[in-house]
Amino acid sequence: MLVKKCLVKCLHRLQKGPGYSYKELLLWYCNNTNTHGPKRIICEGPKKKAVWFLITLLFTSLVCWQWGVFIRTYLSWEVSVSLSLGFKTMDFPAVTICNASPFQYSKVKHLLKDLDELMEAVLERILAPEQSYANATRTLNFTIWNDTPLVLIDEQNPHRPVVLDLFGDVHNGSADSSLAPGRTCTAQGCKVAMRLCSLNGTACTFRNFTSATHAVTEWYQLQATNIFSQVPTHKLAEMSYPAERLILACLFGSEPCSYRNFTSIFHPDYGNCYIFNWGMTEKALPSANPGAEFGLKLILDIGQEDYVPFLTSTAGARLLLHEQRSYPFIKDEGIYAMSGTETSIGVLVDKLERMGEP
Repeated sequence: MLVKKCLVKCLHRLQKGPGYSYKELLLWYCNNTNTHGPKRIICEGPKKKAVWFLITLLFTSLVCWQWGVFIRTYLSWEVSVSLSLGFKTMDFPAVTICNASPFQYSKVKHLLKDLDELMEAVLERILAPEQSYANATRTLNFTIWNDTPLVLIDEQNPHRPVVLDLFGDVHNGSADSSLAPGRTCTAQGCKVAMRLCSLNGTACTFRNFTSATHAVTEWYQLQATNIFSQVPTHKLAEMSYPAERLILACLFGSEPCSYRNFTSIFHPDYGNCYIFNWGMTEKALPSANPGAEFGLKLILDIGQEDYVPFLTSTAGARLLLHEQRSYPFIKDEGIYAMSGTETSIGVLVDKLERMGEP
């Protein structure tokens, strides 16, 4: 009922019309508004009315135009970007250098003597099995071999794969069958795998490889790592490449430097590594100008003639640029600089600063 009364009252008001005429309402607005123009239009003389009318119309148009610009800018979703190009003084990054070969073969040869002889025999058995069986006169130390031997898996019969030991012991994939002694298999006709067994030898598993080269390399690295793990770290550091042999010449900007400006750390995969401008004990060096002439220049001697034959397949240096006072993950993030070549590394720094709330 209350709603009905309100609607009826509104209808009567519309039929009766406004209590004031539009002219009276306009005069009331001009007299009571806080803007100066409309009040003077109705109060001043004819000339002043015309002037104030033009001024009011002009500024009203400007306000409407400005509102239109603001609304159009807001609806366009424009982004204001300030871009400046230049170079300012910044800290030069830390540079880590490692040799691709972790040790000097002349100093670790006595540790790898049995392993190298065994490795040569393995290669002969894989590449020329008939000839190696006929000429098997060397006495080998099978202590290393018995822990994790390499085997050949003959899968001519997929349901009964045959596992052949490279040095004459023949095993079968099933427990109720055996092979005739003297059976051989080449790497081209069989898969090369690494046999991993439990301590009592009751449970064994085989790790397959994509190629015989991959299998032999992985097996040698595993055995060499086991041998080196039994040597104290300070002894291993003495067997690696010293800084004075690796770093022949050094130049930073226009100032000469030497191996004494590098900090030495020992890496299990690369031996002695040397870090320039690490910032651990000294202040980080600044770089005030861009370009190769103002960076770090090095001449390295990797001593490739003294590489461990089966341990390293790449000749060169491993490099990494990183922040000061941070550990260099040289194996995961480093790059190789090949021997006999000149390698240049450029650094592009992108700095993103996010503005706060408007």
